[in-house]
Amino acid sequence: MNKVPWHQLITFSGMDIVKILLTAVIIVIVTKVQLINDRVSALLIALPFTSLLAMIWMHTEKQSTTRIANHAEGTFWFVIPTLPMFLVLPYLLRNGWGFWPALLANCLMTVALFWLTVFVLRKFGIDLMPK
Repeated sequence: MNKVPWHQLITFSGMDIVKILLTAVIIVIVTKVQLINDRVSALLIALPFTSLLAMIWMHTEKQSTTRIANHAEGTFWFVIPTLPMFLVLPYLLRNGWGFWPALLANCLMTVALFWLTVFVLRKFGIDLMPK
């Protein structure tokens, strides 16, 4: 694995600020819509806005199509272990769990499912976490 370019990660350009603001606006709009209709809010948040934005930003930064393709494929595989959370969390909340314990349990479950996904996919030649 290459050395991490920390200076690139902690230095923010004007475009980085635009990205942050645009992404934040989308999240705020979705949370405002939730006040009126939680199902429409859920639909909006289920749309891959952040993935689409990330790929647009990658393209405008002249990243290779290979990197963008890897990002899109990785996103597909990483979504799978997060899906059970959207069924388990409501189940726990409706059955007496407090918000924070239910959220913690879901985070732990998602991490475990994430690593299980990585391990299983390696057996099929798909390496999401190269060594």
